[in-house]
Amino acid sequence: MRFVKANFPEDKLGAVKDIIEQAKPIDWAMDEGYGKFEKAVEIVVDKGKGQELIDNLQELLEDEDDWRIVVLPIEATMPQADRGEDTQSAEDKKNKKIITLREELYQKVEGDCRLNADFLILTVLSAIVAAIGLNQDNVAIVIAAMVIAPLLGPILAFALASALGNLSLMIKASKTAMAGLATGFLFAVGLSQFMTVDLESTELMSRTVINPAIIALALASGAAAALSLSTGISSALVGVMVAVALLPPAVASALFLGAGEFHYAAAAAILLVLNVICALLSAQLVFVYKGVRPRNWQNQKKAATSVIINAAVWITLLAGFAFLAYKLNLQQAL
Repeated sequence: MRFVKANFPEDKLGAVKDIIEQAKPIDWAMDEGYGKFEKAVEIVVDKGKGQELIDNLQELLEDEDDWRIVVLPIEATMPQADRGEDTQSAEDKKNKKIITLREELYQKVEGDCRLNADFLILTVLSAIVAAIGLNQDNVAIVIAAMVIAPLLGPILAFALASALGNLSLMIKASKTAMAGLATGFLFAVGLSQFMTVDLESTELMSRTVINPAIIALALASGAAAALSLSTGISSALVGVMVAVALLPPAVASALFLGAGEFHYAAAAAILLVLNVICALLSAQLVFVYKGVRPRNWQNQKKAATSVIINAAVWITLLAGFAFLAYKLNLQQAL
């Protein structure tokens, strides 16, 4: 359930009541406004039931000067709400409506893809730990590196921005992702100058092997990340899945480059690019499947164009790099 509080001018009182009655919330209460606001209403809605309510309220109030809508999750309520036998209508099931509100999705990914000192420090630390784990053929250390790697944020932000047609968020997510990967890569290259790169390490050499199973892993990682975010499930473990696909090949490529093993470095780099493409493509498609789209029809049209363009670009790049990986593997076999 969610607690929605809306503050608005008094002359919108009748229209707000109509919107609330149309939404059929669990319960609601009207009150005098606080501070500069003239009226206030508190509404309790079940999960998956609040998006239309909030969209209608925004559409009603967006041209006003003094209004605000606040959404909070409800941990518990007494007495327990009577939801009936099935809280999800047949129409909602048919439309695959998401549980998490669009605004919640946006604020979550926008916050997680900010390029700041904490993001860069975590990236550097995860790259150092991954480099040690890969070189020492220690799976536990590699997993530890993936736990602290902050790579989920920009991947999900770009995929959501693609589904919404939000160019500014796409640019922000791209800058964060590229800055993070470049920072980790450079630190791993520097670290390779102070260690002997072990070409007998299974963990390290496995990042030069590109096969359909690796591609499937990246596709599953991106899809799971988007699904966890859109349904409100904890994304902690999913973040590790995404890091599996991105961090080890990036660090492996850096170590090989620092050791002068350019063929292996290229193979790991291609694996990294393929994984990024697959994660972005599958995450974007999941957001589209779950019905994530802008509120008004003008932005919905822009978002539909964005989805088509991005999907076409990712599929084309996927085919191109898959062919390049095939040629590289063929040369390695010979």
